[in-house]
This record gives sequence, structure tokens and C-alpha cells, in this order.
Amino acid sequence: MSRDKAPGWVDRLGDLFELPQEIVLNLPQIALVGNDYFRIENHRGIIEYRPDLIRINTARGEVAVRGQKLQIRAIITEEIVISGKISAFELTDWEAF
Repeated sequence: MSRDKAPGWVDRLGDLFELPQEIVLNLPQIALVGNDYFRIENHRGIIEYRPDLIRINTARGEVAVRGQKLQIRAIITEEIVISGKISAFELTDWEAF
């Protein structure tokens, strides 16, 4: 759901409290540090976990992290941190924003 298509009250609430879009619309926030660390916030769990592939579910679609010796370093309610030699990440079945 794009910000233009968001329910009016959600849009106004975000503006009123000056909240970032990713919080108001429950968007995943992704950070890649070099090719060693990958962090995602606002996830909905792990779909698949292998040393060469980790698939993560989000409200917008799936995120696939590919590489070698991939490990989940931390997983909490809102955040997953992955380490290893990351070669790529892919957004699958991603809803347009």
C-alpha cells in the first residue's frame, strides 16, 4: 500500500506525530554493511535457513539473502541480523509502494 493509497487516518496520524513512513506503514527497513552484515527490521519470521540462503517474510513480501557461511547473529521480535559472506539479496513477491 503506497502512502498515496494509505487510509487517510494512517497518513494523518503519521504526519501528526511526525513518524517515519516505515513505522506507520509497517515497512521493512534493510541495512547492508559491506558484504559482511545484513540487518532487517519489521520482519515476520524466517521462511528458510541454510548456510547459503536465508529467506525472511515481511509485510511487503519475501527477502532472500544469498551468500556463504550465512549465520543468524541475532533475532528479536522486530529485527534479524545476518553475518557471513553476503553476495546478494533479493526482494520476491514484493508489493509496490
